[in-house]
Amino acid sequence: MKKFINSTNDLVQDSAAGLVMAHEDLLALNESPLFICRRTPKQGRVALISGGGSGHEPLHTGYVGPGMLDAACPGQVFTAPTPDQIVAAAQRVDAGQGVLMVVKNYGGDCASFQVASDMLEIECATVLVNDDVAVEHSTHTTGRRGVAGTLIVEKMIGAACEAGADLYECKALGARVNANTASMGVALTSCTVPDAGAATFDIGPSEIEIGVGIHGEPGRHRRALMPADDIVTLLLEPVLKDLALAAGRQVLLHVNGFGGTPLIELHLLNRIATQRLRDAGLQVKRWLVGNHTTSLEMAGASLTLTALDDELLGLWDAPVTTPSLRW
Repeated sequence: MKKFINSTNDLVQDSAAGLVMAHEDLLALNESPLFICRRTPKQGRVALISGGGSGHEPLHTGYVGPGMLDAACPGQVFTAPTPDQIVAAAQRVDAGQGVLMVVKNYGGDCASFQVASDMLEIECATVLVNDDVAVEHSTHTTGRRGVAGTLIVEKMIGAACEAGADLYECKALGARVNANTASMGVALTSCTVPDAGAATFDIGPSEIEIGVGIHGEPGRHRRALMPADDIVTLLLEPVLKDLALAAGRQVLLHVNGFGGTPLIELHLLNRIATQRLRDAGLQVKRWLVGNHTTSLEMAGASLTLTALDDELLGLWDAPVTTPSLRW
């Protein structure tokens, strides 16, 4: 394992401190329990918080700021935050209009946020994100995972919170954005969790894993490495099947890297996917390309599609000022 690291025990805390130092005009650090919040509190609006295991940066800590999150709770690498982190963050950013929690659909995240919700004496609600179409809906498992679509949900709810929507309007909006969002990913390599010191899974030099999760979970199937055109086809097919969009529908395309994929390759995927969507009769109105929901140093990418209407397009375009997303 080769990483810039002193101690695995201090990595998340030290990284959070470094992020806040680099953006001290926007962010404040609460060291114990650990969370990052806006330096200037929001007044008279619904507060929006999220969190999850570290190793997916800039999700979630990179999206704290006006137009998006009020606070983010980073757990240890690929490990859910603890309920006391979530409770402390919610109490810190509550502005008297309730707290909305955006939760990725993983067992640990769901459990921690539920316990925190039960502990809080302030009004709160939850939006569950489960955009990953690689996993089928099932009554026997946690079900579909929350992956890169989480950013889309957080951005649009964040805009609604800033505009003064109430708690349950924001919750309903989040559910609608999630229902109109689907993602599918592919891994070219594994990644190394610092505590483990070894690759999360084995994959050959000429293999790819289709449908992989953001923690290195197995995908739908393993294939031989193929041209980018064919990979995009494999990723878009289940996304389009899931959303079942009529011709002429407006969409947002998010090409997300898993941490070890250079932009030259992500922009190539964007060109191919955009053309495929246009060939399918869809109008690609907005794009987001980059490493946003990562899996440490994993090489790979995911494609996320969100069906838009005028309201959602306006919420996406609304101003945002965070370390990793701003316009």
